[in-house]
This record gives sequence, C-alpha cells and structure tokens, in this order.
Amino acid sequence: MQTKVSYLSDLKFNLETWKRELRFHYNEMDTFQEKLEEIASREFTKKALIPLETFQNRITIEKSAISKLMHRCKRKLSNVNRVDYGESIDGRLQYEQSSLRDDMKHYIRMHYELKESMMDYFLVWL
Repeated sequence: MQTKVSYLSDLKFNLETWKRELRFHYNEMDTFQEKLEEIASREFTKKALIPLETFQNRITIEKSAISKLMHRCKRKLSNVNRVDYGESIDGRLQYEQSSLRDDMKHYIRMHYELKESMMDYFLVWL
C-alpha cells in the first residue's frame, strides 16, 4: 500500500509538472505568433513570408497538440485522485502513464525543434 501511495504521489507530480510545461509552451506559441505578425506587418519579400506561413500553420497544429495533451493530463489526474488502492500498480495506471509519458517526450522533442527553427528565422528577419 505504501509503495502505491508513493507511486501515485510521483505520478501526480509528473502530471502537474507536464501541465505547467504545456501551459508555458502554449503561452510561448502566442508570443511567437505575435512576432510572426510583426514580421508580416513589415514589407518583406516572399522569401520571408513563405516560411512565416509555415510557422503559423505549425503553431496552430502545436496549440492543438498542447490542448489534447493537457486534456489527457487532466483526465489522468482525475483518475489518480479517485484511484482504487486495491488495484495493482502494474495494471491500467502504469500502462496509461507510459503511453502519456512517451507522447510527452515526443511532443517536447518536436516543440524544441520548432522553437529552434523559429529562433533561426527570427534572427534573420527581426
């Protein structure tokens, strides 16, 4: 029982950390969108505007992914808060956690690749 309480506490910590990180990334995408709009308002050539549109589309896709992951984290937290302490740790809870963890790892990797590309773009056009 004590092992399960520790596991659930760690799981809750992970979920709350992911939610904070996702909120930060969502706000960061808003900031990047503002910078793209600033570039768009200037009269640059197509060379600047084509990647700009691509980045705007990627921001929309990323914000959608963030919303979905946030919903999964909230749902998982809800499950943790009403867990059956008689259920095995090796069961459903652990399986759901590994799937979400893998998706978060993939999302974070993709986020930082996008962020790096956008920062390179900003260095050229801002």
